[in-house]
Amino acid sequence: MTSFSTTGAFVGAVQPDPVTAAGAAQQNAWLIVALPALGALVLLLAGRRANGWGHYLGCATVFAAFAYAVWLFTSVTARPEAERIPELHLFSWIPVGALQVDFGLRMDPLALVFVLLITGVGALIHLYSVGYMAQDQLGRSGRENTERRRFFAYLNLFVAAMLVLVLGNSFVTLYLGWEGVGLASYLLIGFWQQRPSAAAAATKAFVMNRVGDVGLALAIFLLFANLGTTQYTEVFARAGELSPGVLLAITLLLLLGACGKSGQVPLQAWLPDAMAGPTPVSALIHAATMVTAGVYLVARSNPLFTLSPGGQLAAAVVGAVTLLVGCIIGCAYDDIKKVLAYSTVSQIGYMMLAVGLGPAGYALGIMHLLTHGFFKAGLFLGAGSVMHGMNDEVDMRRFGGLRRYMPVTFATFGLGYLALIGFPFLSGFYSKDAIIEAAFGQEGWRGWAFGGIALLGAALTAFYMTRLVLLTFFGEKRWEGRKSDDGRDFHPHESPLVMTAPMVVLAVGSVGAGFAFAGGDRLAGFLAPSLGELAEPTGGVLPHAAIPVATVLFSALGALVAWLVVGRKPVPVQRPEQVSPVVRAARADLYGNALNDAVAVRPTAALTRGLVSADRRLVDGFVNGVAGALGALSERARRLQTGFVRTYALSVLVGGIVMIATLLSVGVPS
Repeated sequence: MTSFSTTGAFVGAVQPDPVTAAGAAQQNAWLIVALPALGALVLLLAGRRANGWGHYLGCATVFAAFAYAVWLFTSVTARPEAERIPELHLFSWIPVGALQVDFGLRMDPLALVFVLLITGVGALIHLYSVGYMAQDQLGRSGRENTERRRFFAYLNLFVAAMLVLVLGNSFVTLYLGWEGVGLASYLLIGFWQQRPSAAAAATKAFVMNRVGDVGLALAIFLLFANLGTTQYTEVFARAGELSPGVLLAITLLLLLGACGKSGQVPLQAWLPDAMAGPTPVSALIHAATMVTAGVYLVARSNPLFTLSPGGQLAAAVVGAVTLLVGCIIGCAYDDIKKVLAYSTVSQIGYMMLAVGLGPAGYALGIMHLLTHGFFKAGLFLGAGSVMHGMNDEVDMRRFGGLRRYMPVTFATFGLGYLALIGFPFLSGFYSKDAIIEAAFGQEGWRGWAFGGIALLGAALTAFYMTRLVLLTFFGEKRWEGRKSDDGRDFHPHESPLVMTAPMVVLAVGSVGAGFAFAGGDRLAGFLAPSLGELAEPTGGVLPHAAIPVATVLFSALGALVAWLVVGRKPVPVQRPEQVSPVVRAARADLYGNALNDAVAVRPTAALTRGLVSADRRLVDGFVNGVAGALGALSERARRLQTGFVRTYALSVLVGGIVMIATLLSVGVPS
């Protein structure tokens, strides 16, 4: 029997019963990770022999992992509530002195919902990629099958690493998946490596993520130094032993790691640049997987954050600032993928704000993460479908009137748009509205600050998403008579079934997922063993009944302003040169790149140049100087070796005389 603390601490491990179907599912849960990992291994090692069927193997392994995840989920949830956190030990991974790390799988409710999201949405993106990558520009040069096989190998590697991250039973195991996701994202973002922009974006993502990874690694070091363990079970049970200062340091370092992976301020600049990769990569990274890892880390570490008010406040501030920054920048871009990218930055900000509210928001952040996985993946796949039908064009000013030519894409994209802006009774309405209520439920300045920013973010989200939909699907045909950059005519057309079918499935989730999760607090109740009971706000700065109405009104106002700006008058294909300072700043990413360059890149480069110069002048100079001195001394000593016996005899005689004289001068001891 297993018992749990109110913070979700793991007190005992349930050994799966091998006789029952539930026990069999849990004992073999490692297959969920092994299947996509095996697919990646086969595709990378098979070489050209897998060109014709590699993409089918990639899809099959992820679909099989999803099927097994569904079986595991139903098996675990069918057990009594007191036995819903089984932990499966696989092997002793790092048995080094005091450091004992067991490699195992923690199949609690938090991990299970992530596994379903990763494998489910990942499988749909794999299926979509079969059609999308079939006409990849590399394929037009005769290398289609080879490149597509490699692409699916990287996708499988990404899914496998993400599953290790969420299923691991220790911070070290999480770190293994964390780094695996970073590697796979680097390979996927830079997949079109012949493009300088893709190569630069991949390098930028890799380097900026390393900054956050240092924070996570230092947090793990502090946990081991103070508790002697990194296993979740023991860390969470003994979190109360940590001093307030150490606890604050650990939570801030964990938050730094989360900022890197989830693209939160100040480490958000890599996320929009990741749009240089293929659109399925954007959907996979920005919807259900990599960017949610930071939110998962904070939610998983909830016993530590609950005991650290300073860590909670820092997470909430980072989330609030990020959601506002993402919204403002998203309003100024004309690139359809970058608008969606900054939308992701903003929505992850909502999630980080929620988990920063502590027990009042942990489950709400996860609920928004799950609903976001449906509608944002659908939006990215819809954007890819638009690009597929428009010769890879991404500038929305060159779209217009596409709803007549791409009806399925328009319908599915429209449902994702409505869910994102919080249209009543769609999924985003339930999850985002709950976060805004929880923010206003805080006392004092926190309620006004966090609630006000979240409400303003809802209005700005409605503005930039309505602008995107109007520019893309409505208005005049701004593509007629124009040619793409490679000289081809635009011929908008609907995407094939292999691409539209996943979009339809995700649209269904965009409509119904919120109601399924929120009804009767079903999701919050299910996650209680992992996150603790959802704390309902008892006070706050606004009446709870007024907040949903205010949210809908602010969203409607944002949509109305967008219609007034771009919906009532012709849209110029070229950007106006004269813009306000706010728009200019937003198009420059609010100078985030310039700030990072000034604060981190240039000082680091200058320090590196200084160290290299010091190494050459001081270290190398000293070594070379000693070598030169010894060489000169050797050269002079060599001249004494004449090769004549009489010279050596004279040297011996002189030496003997000197020794005798020395002994006579000091006296001979008796």
